[in-house]
Amino acid sequence: MTSQTTTTPTPDQIRRAPKVLLHDHLDGGLRPGTIVELALEQGYSQLPETDPDRLGVWFREAADSGSLERYLETFSHTVAVMQTHDALVRVARECAEDLAEDGVVYAEVRYAPEQHLEGGLSLEEVVEAVNEGFRQGEALAREDGRRIRVGALLTAMRHAARALEIAELANRYRDLGVVGFDIAGAEAGHPPTRHLDAFEYLKRENNHFTIHAGEAFGLPSIWQALQWCGADRLGHGVRIIDDIQVHEDGSVKLGRLASYVRDKRIPLELCPSSNLQTGAASSFAEHPIGLLRRLHFRATVNTDNRLMSQTSMSREFERLVDAFGYTLDDMQWFSVNAMKSAFIPFDERLAMINDVVKPGYAELKSEWLFKQTASTSGSAAELG
Repeated sequence: MTSQTTTTPTPDQIRRAPKVLLHDHLDGGLRPGTIVELALEQGYSQLPETDPDRLGVWFREAADSGSLERYLETFSHTVAVMQTHDALVRVARECAEDLAEDGVVYAEVRYAPEQHLEGGLSLEEVVEAVNEGFRQGEALAREDGRRIRVGALLTAMRHAARALEIAELANRYRDLGVVGFDIAGAEAGHPPTRHLDAFEYLKRENNHFTIHAGEAFGLPSIWQALQWCGADRLGHGVRIIDDIQVHEDGSVKLGRLASYVRDKRIPLELCPSSNLQTGAASSFAEHPIGLLRRLHFRATVNTDNRLMSQTSMSREFERLVDAFGYTLDDMQWFSVNAMKSAFIPFDERLAMINDVVKPGYAELKSEWLFKQTASTSGSAAELG
């Protein structure tokens, strides 16, 4: 048995650790340079900045408003340059490459096919282009000695009326690169119950789906996603903290909904940096993930939108390590949680946990123990 590590991991160890990502938006993770180049190729002239560095800063500042609605407005520019086959392939390929470079070994990346039709593509052509890009990115990562598997989640926009159509699309491409379904967009005024036909269809087909819930809107959004719609996971779900009371003596009391979420091991796709930007949390130190980890909820760490938050999985963990003193053991706990909650078959999840995730952390822990032993031996030699 590997000894528990109690020392803070270094940034290099965090980057090399095998990480699992369940909540990442394709249109929220473009490289600024790619946006500029695609805009130039496609004649899109509405970018607020044409210098990649300044554009990256603009996205971050525009997303730092504390408003989910304002945050979502930034996507008009990324979606605008993702309207052709070649653009979608490139963006998906670079997404897989960037995640692999950051030490992500498994990722579920979501996007809304209905938002990429302005250039004349069909829904099917959109899905096939993105899948092609993911496979190219995986292959390029392998050539560089990195391992990553990327599955797509097809998203329906909750303010639109195409959820059933997108759910059917997800089912047609099941086992062909698409692993599940999602709904996204502004929660307020657009409850998931408007799309019950899509969720009922997916349940009949024994397919998987997650629902954005409990981010900008509170407990009713979570309750509806679970009890009316039957979601397998909660996209964000951070507002479950509203159903948990922490008393002055440190004791904790869970409400009925929070108890249900924990008892049923419903995964929470927590996105700390994004939550700070949209006002769901005030700081990393105050982020509910600390309490949810301590209470053993099925918490996972995610990026949401790497461009808008100027983040990565490594940066998310670095900030959590700083805020809560997490160790490699904590990182492994989050990563195993995420892999357990993935939408691929059980045996494939188990293989990823046993053959990739756990061995990767064991190697890093052994490296840490070796350095500790060497340091101790050196000190003893000096004293001798």
